[in-house]
Amino acid sequence: MPKQNKPMNKKSNAYHKPTQHTAKKAKPSGPQILTYKDGMNVSDVAKAMDVSSAVIIKKLMLMGMMTSVNQIIDRDTVELVAIEEGFEVVDEVITDVTRFDEMDIEDDPKDLVKRPPIVTIMGHVDHGKTTLLDTIRKSRVAQSEAGGITQHIGAYQVDYKGEKVTFIDTPGHAAFTEMRARGAKVTDIVIIVVAADDGVMPQTIEAIDHAKAAKVPIIVAVNKMDRPQANPEKVMTALSEKGLTPEEWGGQIPFVKISALKGEGIDQLLELIILVSEVEELKANPKRFAQGTVIEARLDKGRGSVATLIVESGTLRVGDYLACGNTYGKVRTMEDDLKKRYKEALPAMPIEITGLNEVPKAGDIFKAFDDEKMTRQIAEERQSREREKELKKRSKTSLESLMGDMESSEKELNLIIKGDVNGSIEALKGLLEKIDIEGFHVNVIRGEVGAISESDVTLANATQSILIGFNVRPTASVKALADTQGVEIRLYSIIYRVQEDIEAALKGMLAPKFEEIVIGQAEVRETFKVSKIGTIAGCIVTDGSIIREALVRVLRNGIVVYEGKLASLKRFKDDAKEVRQGFECGLSIENFNDIKVGDIIEASKMKEMEIV
Repeated sequence: MPKQNKPMNKKSNAYHKPTQHTAKKAKPSGPQILTYKDGMNVSDVAKAMDVSSAVIIKKLMLMGMMTSVNQIIDRDTVELVAIEEGFEVVDEVITDVTRFDEMDIEDDPKDLVKRPPIVTIMGHVDHGKTTLLDTIRKSRVAQSEAGGITQHIGAYQVDYKGEKVTFIDTPGHAAFTEMRARGAKVTDIVIIVVAADDGVMPQTIEAIDHAKAAKVPIIVAVNKMDRPQANPEKVMTALSEKGLTPEEWGGQIPFVKISALKGEGIDQLLELIILVSEVEELKANPKRFAQGTVIEARLDKGRGSVATLIVESGTLRVGDYLACGNTYGKVRTMEDDLKKRYKEALPAMPIEITGLNEVPKAGDIFKAFDDEKMTRQIAEERQSREREKELKKRSKTSLESLMGDMESSEKELNLIIKGDVNGSIEALKGLLEKIDIEGFHVNVIRGEVGAISESDVTLANATQSILIGFNVRPTASVKALADTQGVEIRLYSIIYRVQEDIEAALKGMLAPKFEEIVIGQAEVRETFKVSKIGTIAGCIVTDGSIIREALVRVLRNGIVVYEGKLASLKRFKDDAKEVRQGFECGLSIENFNDIKVGDIIEASKMKEMEIV
């Protein structure tokens, strides 16, 4: 007779009951939603999908991506991973009012009305930018308030045949780009002023680079046509070589021949601005609280913080509460450059206001509110966030950071190349622009002869570019500015090394074993010819220190003229191992005697880098 199974005891019964731990979660019907936020890393995606980070890392490995938990991944990659897990990806809608400068506000098309264009004038020094603005302003003053006293507020509005045009009077293209670096996209049209008797100059090229980076329509004003030596054809040819081909030559860039001094061609220029603005269909909604950008700001002894604003949308009124950058206040007064008082300012209108608690920065975004308490809280939270951001500040763009860490919006690697001769620059541009790896494209923002300048660093900061120096070096002040703004400067003397590094970076394989560290600079004050030794340079160490074993470069006007080793280093008559900043020394360089007064001797050493 078969044995009967004994009844299970309580313990064994409990064991066979399905527990909460072993029960499977019921999957919701339909796709789940994953909200994508800018800068999401592997850990963030894992939390959003309620899985472990290891699961996400494994999926990325199968896609050929080696990542860490804290590595940022682009939106396309997030979407591919999410789809496999049954998630639908939607972009984050910013509702945090403290991030008003990032918010995209959708207006009812019925509320949108035509607004005036906002124009920035740029160009080389002495090519007539200020004269052009003054001529336009004087014609407006003569027509409306003859003899009216004007004041500099950084922006002016002109009424031409019933159409208004706003002009921004920036100190230069560097200021224009600094505003862009702070997130301001205030300019609709850029006018490049070029003197017909002088032609295209270095700052003209810089202005073109900045205007192209802003991706706005460009108009070229060929100025000083009244001069007998004017040669507009030469200007047009030179600009065509820079990618600005005139419309009359089959290009897309309108050229206007003017004389700002005599007022010739000004009407034609204004008509062209209005025509371009009509093509762009510039519109704004005046039926909401104002939002816009700070153009200039200063501290006035009598009136306190004074800021020039351009209203981009909405209507600004006296009595409105403003959150402006990291400061706030209540609008007490509003006036234009003619000192005319206003109670409200419409879109694209430049206005000078008082009432802010502190002086804002040029390029800060402002937003109006009707609640003082909320406005103050917003400003305080933004201040706190800014402090945290500064503490966590890191390099914006470096080749090492490109190891799979590029965001979806950065499909292009922006470069600025400075070199000693045009031939090297053209060769580099040709090599680099042919690189196309995994959808990433190298985009050379600027390539020109000369030392690396502060303007280059500013442009690199605004466009998130890497600065490539080929046989040129930055000065100590330029390097300090680059470090402050988080701009990487990479220096080379061999063309193929540049290509290798960029290709390796885009493939995500760049891991340099050594890095060159600049340890000091000395300025040559006197030179001495000594038989059997050669030229000895009497120097003063201006930065860091010079050591006997250092590699040295001789810089002349920022250009590298020689690289080698020190043959000797002395303090007075004694040999020295090291001479520090502020002290004098005598030195000679192996196999190089062409040292001249004013040369900079730069000392460096190779440092072994840790591979992370």
